[in-house]
Formats: sequence, structure tokens, C-alpha cells
Amino acid sequence: MEEYKKRIIKIIQYIEDHLDTELSLEKVAEIGAYSPFHFHRIFKLITGETLQNYIIRKKIEKSALYLSLRKGVDIKEIYMDLGFANHSVFNKTFKKYYGKSPSEFRKSAPESFHKILQVESKNGQIDTVFRQYLCTIENLLKWRTMNLKIKVTALEEMHLAAVMGLGLSQVEPSYTILLDWAKKKQLFPRDNVKMISVYHDSFKITPPDKVRIHACMLLDDQLKEQEGEVFPETLEAGKFIIGSGEVTLDDFEQCWASLFLWMNENHYSIRKSFPFEIYHSNFKDHPEGKMIVDFCIPIQ
Repeated sequence: MEEYKKRIIKIIQYIEDHLDTELSLEKVAEIGAYSPFHFHRIFKLITGETLQNYIIRKKIEKSALYLSLRKGVDIKEIYMDLGFANHSVFNKTFKKYYGKSPSEFRKSAPESFHKILQVESKNGQIDTVFRQYLCTIENLLKWRTMNLKIKVTALEEMHLAAVMGLGLSQVEPSYTILLDWAKKKQLFPRDNVKMISVYHDSFKITPPDKVRIHACMLLDDQLKEQEGEVFPETLEAGKFIIGSGEVTLDDFEQCWASLFLWMNENHYSIRKSFPFEIYHSNFKDHPEGKMIVDFCIPIQ
């Protein structure tokens, strides 16, 4: 827990101290000794915001403070110092948070506005934020202990029949296409059939509705050629971190974030391959919508 405390304090403090610079995901992840590949998941789960949204919000909050405190300073100087490209972008973003333009805010900001912020700061505002985030991490670690069994093991090569979908909303339709195909081939239903979702893009760099997710079925023999929308896919043999548990669909984000934290704790590095989920049961058959899932991260 102390290690997480150090990392979170370092990350949040670094952001606070460098709002006037370019804060890339890669740079902030490096400060916290995380890999960019999974830092975005961990940060969002802990703070409730993406890194980009968090940084923008902090910049706008700081600009509001400057507008209140430095009434003789030109607005352009304020937004330029905080890295906004032009007045239009700053104006639009500021309105989103405060419901009025920067100039309107400056005119209407009460004299006590900066005093309130100063009192909050003196009372340990940043420390309060740290405690809030550390509590989130502590809860995540407890949740992981209660809900996931984690192991590192080698998996053999897997031959799959796959259907590509773009975004989470297309996962279920992709599986419908796959199962219709499998029924015609008399591959479904059958005992111990395994369905697998393979993530071919990172939510970090690809818009959520464009992330390629392959809905797959494990086959005994390799599919020789594409059949309609169903095509062959092979998952390479190798070493994996596998977190197994009976969870709901709403738990998936916590499962992945928990595994990435575990990976860091145990000094593993992700391999250039695709993470995937193996489903051992169907949530539709469970009264509480739970399913048994293996979350698999390829490691070196």
C-alpha cells in the first residue's frame, strides 16, 4: 500500500506542478512508474476521470483562480500560460465547467472566491485528494483479493473462429453472427465450448467505438479459410497473467485494472500480443448476471 501511496502522490503532485506544460499520457505514466498501456485504465478507475479530462479540469480550475486573483492580467496571458491554443478553445472549455465565459466569470467572481480556495488549500485540499484516491486503491486491492484468483502460467497455441466488431456495442451482435455460423457447422452447442474476446486495439489510443474486439470460439482444429464474416485467428503460445473469477459485466474494468496493478507489483512486462477474456459460463444463465471469466495478459 505504501508503494501505491508514493506513486499516486507523485503523479497528482506532478500534474499540479506542471499544468503549464505538455502532460502526455506517456510522461505521466513514467512519473508513476507505470506502462502507458495500462496506466489509463488504472488512473480512470482511481480518479473517476480519464487523464486528459482530469488535466483539462485542473487547468480550468487554475484559470478560474487566476481570473479571480489577477484581474489586471490579460485573459490571453492566462490561457496561454496554461497551454490552451487560442481564445475560442479556452472560452468553450471554460463555459463547459462554469456556465459562463472567462470575462463574465471574472466580472462576477466574488471577492471571497480566492479566499475560499486558499482556506481549502491550507486545510489540506491536496492531502484530502490523496486520501480519497488511496482509499480507492485500497478498496480495489481488497476487491481483487475477494474476487480474483491470479496465477502466471503458460498457455498453448489456440485456434479460433473469429468475427470482428468495432466498439463494445458490437460485441453481442458479433457473437450472434459467430454462433449462427457455429450452429450450422454443428460446433455449437457442445460440451465445454469456450468463447473468447480478443482486444486488438487499446482504449488508450483508439476511440471506444472504433476499438477492434474479436468475438471468438475456440476450435479443435484450425479454420482453413474465411467463411462469410467468420475468419480464422490464432493466439500464440506463451506466458500469461491470468485472473479468474465469477463476475458481472460491470466488474470487467475493475478486473483489468486489478490485473495491471498486480503485474506492476510483481515486476512483469506486457508482451507484444493481444489481451483477451475466456468465458466459461454465460451471464444470461445466472440469476445475478454473473459469469466465470479468465482475464489474460500476455507477458514476457
